[in-house]
Formats: sequence, C-alpha cells, structure tokens
Amino acid sequence: MRLSTSKWVDYSESLKWYLELERFGSKPELETIQILMELLGSPQLKFHSVHVTGTNGKGSTAAMIASILQAAGYRTGLFTSPHLSTWRESLVVDGEKISQEDSIILIKHIKQVCEKVEKIKRHPTQFEVLSAMAFEYFTEKNVDFAVVEVGMGGRLDATNVLKPEVAVITNVSLEHTTWLGDTIQKIANEKAGIIKPRCSVVTATRDDSVYEVIKGKAVENSANVTRVGVEITYVPKTADTYSQIFQVNGGLGVYELSTNLLGEHQVVNAATAIAAGEKLVKRGFTIMPKAFVAGIKDVRWPGRLEVMQRNPLVLIDSAKDMEAAKALRQSVKKIPRSRMIVVIAISSDKNIPAIVAEIADSADHVIVTTHRISHRTADPAIIAAVVAKKGKTVEIIPNATLAVKKALQLSGPDDFILIAGSVFLSGEARELWYPAEI
Repeated sequence: MRLSTSKWVDYSESLKWYLELERFGSKPELETIQILMELLGSPQLKFHSVHVTGTNGKGSTAAMIASILQAAGYRTGLFTSPHLSTWRESLVVDGEKISQEDSIILIKHIKQVCEKVEKIKRHPTQFEVLSAMAFEYFTEKNVDFAVVEVGMGGRLDATNVLKPEVAVITNVSLEHTTWLGDTIQKIANEKAGIIKPRCSVVTATRDDSVYEVIKGKAVENSANVTRVGVEITYVPKTADTYSQIFQVNGGLGVYELSTNLLGEHQVVNAATAIAAGEKLVKRGFTIMPKAFVAGIKDVRWPGRLEVMQRNPLVLIDSAKDMEAAKALRQSVKKIPRSRMIVVIAISSDKNIPAIVAEIADSADHVIVTTHRISHRTADPAIIAAVVAKKGKTVEIIPNATLAVKKALQLSGPDDFILIAGSVFLSGEARELWYPAEI
C-alpha cells in the first residue's frame, strides 16, 4: 500500500532523523539504554525472550528460533541487525517487518523520549534507539516471545536489558577486539554477559576454554547449560545446491529436518535452535515436535548463501569474517559449475587477506567492488592486490551494481557467481532481484 503524500513526508522526516543518529557512534554501556527503557515503561520485560549472541551464526540461529516459536503458535517478534535493504527488516513480528505507517508513529514517540534521556545522560546512539524501538514495537504488537540478536558482544550491548528465558551463545572467535578484548577468553566473557540469573543457556562452541568461561558464568547465575555437539548432536545426510536434509538428536527427541538454508554451518545453527526450543519446553512452554520440524523447514534468512537465480547460478552470502568465509568456502566447493566468478567487497576494519584467501580460493575470476557504506568499505585496490597474489585474474569495478552486472555478462549458463564479503554488499546486490523501497 502506498503512503499518502503527507504520510510519505512524515516517513521521510522520521527516517532522516533515525539515519542521522549514526553521528553518535557506538558507546557500549548500559546506563543510557536503561534510562530510555524506564521512561518507556520497561517494554522489554513485557514479553518472554530468547537472547542470542555469538561471533557467527547468531542471526540465522535467531531466525530459526523465531520460526520454531511461530510454528508452535506463539506470536513472535524477531530483532536482528544489520539489515540488508531497509532498517525496518530489523523489527519483525510473525515474519512481517514493521510497516512504514507504524514506523512513523514509533519514531516520533521514541524521538520525544530520547530528548528526555539527553537531559539526564546523553543522547542514545542509533543502535540504542533501534533496540528501544524493537522492544516498544513488540510490546505494542502483544508478542508472546521476542528473539533478540545482540548487536556486538553482549555484556554492554544495548539489548542486554532483557531477562531472557534462554541465552544462546553460538560460538566465539576474535572480533571487535578494540571493544571486546584481545583474547578469545575475554570476548567469551563479554558474550557470556547475557546470561541472567536462573535462565537456561545454550552454546555451540567447540572451544573448551570458551565453554569453561560460559559454564563459569552460568554457575554464577544458577543457570543450566546445554552444549551443542555434546548433549545435542547433529548428522548431515543429503544436500544439493538448493536444500539440505539432516538429523538432530535432541534431549527430548530425534528430529528429521530439512532447510533451504545452505551450508553445513546451518546444520549446527539448526541444532542450536532446537536446543534453545527444548530449553523452553523444559521451562514449561509448549512446543510440539512438529513445530521444530516446520520451523526449520519454513525459516527464511535472506543474504546467507541465498540463491538469487539459476543458469547461471547466483548466490549471495554475508561472510563478514575469516570463520564465516571459511564456512562459505567449504560450502561452495561442493557446487558443480564450469567456472566460478566472485564479486567481493570487504569493510576496511576486517582481516582482508584472511577473508580474501577463503572466498577467492576456488574462483576463476574475481571482480572487486565497494559497498554502500562508503566510510567503511575497503579500498578495492588493496583487495585486488591480495587476489592477484593468489594467482587469480582480477578486475576492479567500484560500483557494486555494475560489478554484479559485469559478472552476469561474463558468465555462461553453467557458471556460478558468488557475491560475498560484506553484509552491506549483499544488501546492495540483492536489490537487483528484490528492488529496495523508494
């Protein structure tokens, strides 16, 4: 439905205010968001919640948990970030992102409250505002559950005003070291900060030292921990270019599952989501086995090894670090093709040599581009130099849309195009198939 002219002006002005909040940067601390929540009436405490953090897989896992809860009949909110095309993708209820009409009302309200917060402490950052809007929106929509993805870390993240039923820590590796610490254990401690008294905890970490940090924090909070890969196991069975079938051996049952999300890492994410759902069952919530099966089958998570078209096959992925890029490399190795053309853009604060080494490993030709967040995108010449050292043919096309179009021009029906390296590139490229709102 199109907005009226006056409503469109309202939406544009509201969006402008929200986007300009980026000037406040990132300020990891909880006092400001706590003040904001108090002035809003503590909406984050008016629904049940599952809080999800981790270095990789937290968005996919959150989407799977939300899909399971929705299949079980619960009205479910899902908060994730960053978005692909519009910020409204971050605020979802039962699979539908917040409408422009609702966002006008929400932003106007939050803006007024932020002015009050600024007089007490400081103006909330963009992420603090986004988190507050999610909690307020979920309350207004009377959700039963909200599945909330952490923005960065956990302990001092703006989302950490929740009192979750289940805290999920997918895995931990080195990331955001300036903010979170320079060792795996320090980062694990930050992520374990989402564990609250007497909640349930799920982790899929394979690192015993990380697990000891999580377990220690759980003991401090009288929380019980389930470790995926130990108490909950998984068995990949069959997979093709478009789907995969696998089995999860849970604590309450054995689940035969299928999903359109590609990559063996999604099997781990699904097992983690199953473990979280089983924790909720043990806490007294009703989730039948068929809801676990339907939730995993029906989940949609755009921009993560997402098939955009066939002949030539085009996949988009948001591999944001070395671990994600490594998982991506393992997945695309199994895809039959004549040639593989890679379109890549990476943010400047990432480990460019490591990510390029993984993504370009099987490429026959690489097109280096930029993404739309201009102050964060890496210089294409730097990426191209790394690619050249790998012995790959490479060219630079700074405009992402033109880079993807060139890849399509170069490819035949049996070739494979991979677009990867940044969630911002994924969002921009995806708009060739799914145009963004005006």
